[in-house]
Amino acid sequence: MNDIRKTPSVTAHQLADAPWRKSTRSQTSNCVEVAPLGTGPSAVALRDSKDQSGPVLQFNRSGWLGFIAGAKKGQFDLN
Repeated sequence: MNDIRKTPSVTAHQLADAPWRKSTRSQTSNCVEVAPLGTGPSAVALRDSKDQSGPVLQFNRSGWLGFIAGAKKGQFDLN
């Protein structure tokens, strides 16, 4: 899952109309937004809600499921 591959880049501007969603459990900071993508090699986009014009991570379906599994296990916790 930590394997970084070169994939076609999509800018935040190109995803401005994507159906971005933020968890209802999110606080006012430290939030991310997720958007399902209907076409192309990527299935899901992820961005920082505080920097909506900033970088966007893209995941294919298996990468997204691996990311969610890792997050639930605390793999990305900073503590």
